Amino acid sequence: MAQGTGSINSDYKDWEWSDDAGERARLLQSPSVETVPKNSESQGNGLGATSALGAVFIVVNAALGAGLLNFPAAFSMAGGVAAGIALQMCMLIFIIGGLVILAYCSQASNERTYQEVVWAVCGKVPGVLCEVAIAVYTFGTCIAFLIIIGDQEDKIIAALVKEPEEVGSSCWYMDRKFTISITAFLLILPLSIPKEIGFQKYASSLSVIGTWYVTAVIIIKYIWPDKELVPVEIPTSPSTWTAVFNAMPTICFGFQCHVSSVPVFNSMKQPEVKTWGAVVTAAMVIALFVYTGTGVCGFLTFGAGVEQDVLMSYPSNDIPVALARAFIILCVLTSYPILHFCGRAVLEGLWLRYTGVTVEEDVVRERRRRLLQTISWFLLTLLLALFIPDIGKVISVIGGLAACFIFVFPGLCLIQAKLSEIQETRAISWWAQVSYGVFMVTLGAFIFGQTTANAIFVDLTA
Repeated sequence: MAQGTGSINSDYKDWEWSDDAGERARLLQSPSVETVPKNSESQGNGLGATSALGAVFIVVNAALGAGLLNFPAAFSMAGGVAAGIALQMCMLIFIIGGLVILAYCSQASNERTYQEVVWAVCGKVPGVLCEVAIAVYTFGTCIAFLIIIGDQEDKIIAALVKEPEEVGSSCWYMDRKFTISITAFLLILPLSIPKEIGFQKYASSLSVIGTWYVTAVIIIKYIWPDKELVPVEIPTSPSTWTAVFNAMPTICFGFQCHVSSVPVFNSMKQPEVKTWGAVVTAAMVIALFVYTGTGVCGFLTFGAGVEQDVLMSYPSNDIPVALARAFIILCVLTSYPILHFCGRAVLEGLWLRYTGVTVEEDVVRERRRRLLQTISWFLLTLLLALFIPDIGKVISVIGGLAACFIFVFPGLCLIQAKLSEIQETRAISWWAQVSYGVFMVTLGAFIFGQTTANAIFVDLTA
């Protein structure tokens, strides 16, 4: 395996990348990951504190989230259980491949975060595009999280007042816009302002338990359904051959853990590509079972009538489902600040690199800039969430960006890494890996283009 002490691509320092910008960008790692600083004197294997089993849990933690609520609707769009499972299985091969490629390129470039690997391996232009994509993706995901809060609070309030949602919504203090806003201002904004995210690691673990509980409730409700839960219609095949592609954004959004995978790899006691391959395979298989269980059981329970947020299809007075809604709200409340930190770290890194200054030179302005970025980010996501009530419309947009993180950037990294190798003769394996990289870029570009065009011309203009 190729390893190096410097960047593969010399263009990496075209913008005078500073240590401070790199440290800020490392906020993209999972809050459960503890890594050795990059500038540590010891750079050999065995420095991390994470075991292989621990790495499996962290990757599963990164992959599982509120996105599972959209999987039953994705199965409906794909045309049924067979089409949905087949699509997941086909994409899973490339999802695992992308994670392995990122680990390989991380070792080859000696970089420790996703965007730093892309910068080092592919150069300035792909690096900037990657950072912008991360910022847009985290921004869109924060909007989706606020919409989820509104969805669940609508149902919880309806259950508490024991009135239909339509009646309860007539009171100003039960209005969706008011409940989302008050929750966001009281709970999310205070958690988003601090400079560090280490305090989030324990709440983050609790949110993972919540997602497992949601999956268990959906499966149990399918096995022992309530009398009023009768599926409208259960499609067994897609309406058109292109309809199956409509499920791709949800699958990409659900399995996207690639941005946080590079720090996880470097936190391992033995960061080896072969070991990492086993780790991500196990993690993705676990995630596959969770998403498939949720998707299949939720879809078969409600059929074509399933809501984009599957919990919205259940009655308000169902106590186990109400607890699931509470868990989802907890998951979102702890995940929004983490994603905001990720997006803010990228924006800060771009700003510092562009201006050529460090935080040590400008502490006061850094604090002022952080507050301005946080408040602007928060208000924009809240405003958009108040007027975009359908989570499916948001996922259809950011799912295309997730495809870039899963397919396009790893494919570009693999191509560039192989092209940078100095070899007198290029073996068949070299050509096979380059061809695989080209196919990944092509597939990712197709998914991004198709889902983005569909979101613009179908969802957002509807």
